[in-house]
Amino acid sequence: MFWQEDSALKPQTNPDEVVDLSFRIQCRQLPVDHIHALSQALTSALPWLLEEPRAAIHPIHAAGSQNGWNRPRHSPDELLQLSRRTRLRLRLPQHRLQAAEALSGQTLEVAGHPLTLGQTQIKPLAKLDCLFARHLVCAEDLSEADFLQGVAEQLKAMDIGIRKALSGKSVHIHTPQGGLHTRSLLLASLPLEESLRLQQRGLGQHRLLGCGIFIPHKGIEAVGKSTDDGTE
Repeated sequence: MFWQEDSALKPQTNPDEVVDLSFRIQCRQLPVDHIHALSQALTSALPWLLEEPRAAIHPIHAAGSQNGWNRPRHSPDELLQLSRRTRLRLRLPQHRLQAAEALSGQTLEVAGHPLTLGQTQIKPLAKLDCLFARHLVCAEDLSEADFLQGVAEQLKAMDIGIRKALSGKSVHIHTPQGGLHTRSLLLASLPLEESLRLQQRGLGQHRLLGCGIFIPHKGIEAVGKSTDDGTE
């Protein structure tokens, strides 16, 4: 854990410059570790995603347990059961929204599973001081202290101060080129301008593989209880 007292606030970033575009989907199930297959399908349909520095693809997320079903381990061999409320979301700058909305009505194949994209909804970024990233790429042998130090240095380069930070569980994302080792990260007591900047820019590499994307969280006292469960 890292803890530092707050400092003076800075001028506010335009909160609407980057937003989340949420799609209703028809898809019964996907591998728990599906982000590489999803990224391949989306970048094939929207090649400009590969050239857009502020684009990010959220992993499709489902609750940890529902109707007696428990979320399986993170693996391409385990299946995630999706509900009607589950959404697919892209984080995009405003000028890319119209092009992305053209996906509505199309069916993508994700790891052998048909996924039909439906109606869209634009969701503004959260104006909250506590953010959570499910995946940040890091070396597998990195200690928690070194991981947080590296995060602090990356944030400093973005003119974002680290006040309260907590690293979480490690997860491997499978790709044909090899696994990506990731850790989750919770940041708290962020000034609004810095919170928005971090959500707009992300942190680290592989944002088209669901890494470095920050979503709202209930607070550092409620680790693992994100306010964003991947549904409407």
